[in-house]
Amino acid sequence: MQPDPPVTVDVVQRARPGKAREFEALLEQILNTASTFEGYLGASVFRPSEPGDGEYRIVFKFDRLDHLKQWEHSTLRQQFLNQAKELTVDTGHFSIITGLETWFTLSAKPGMQPPPRYKMALVSGMAIFGINQLLRLLPLIWLAPLPDLLERLILVFITTTLMTYGVMPRLTKLLARWLYPRR
Repeated sequence: MQPDPPVTVDVVQRARPGKAREFEALLEQILNTASTFEGYLGASVFRPSEPGDGEYRIVFKFDRLDHLKQWEHSTLRQQFLNQAKELTVDTGHFSIITGLETWFTLSAKPGMQPPPRYKMALVSGMAIFGINQLLRLLPLIWLAPLPDLLERLILVFITTTLMTYGVMPRLTKLLARWLYPRR
């Protein structure tokens, strides 16, 4: 039996000049429709950072690959893709990511293959070790009255948040030559 892991779909799409408003409206329809599909966990939209840039990054999350495929093969999605052709510069870049690969994305290089798993495990382990050592140095007195299990749960969420938003994006850029040789 094949594993059916949670998946993240990373889409980088560039709106045609003067078509950003129409693209935004279509994007809203796409997100609203995708949310009605089984297993849809949400989406994030990263809009162009500069006026006139037109580059959008859309990140969809589904609980299982099977549910993502149902969305991808739906007639509704195909209709949206046909409408998008009129509003976008090209077909865009699509990549499907499972597991820790989402921590190893370089925003300037969408669709790039993730590094080998042993490298991801090594870098993730080093980062978690570093965060845990830092947390041990901080006065976390406010956690003392809590039950041990709750204290550990809070520390796991602090570590995960720091990993996702602070440490891994920087480590991935810092170690890019080692993580992504000859790419």
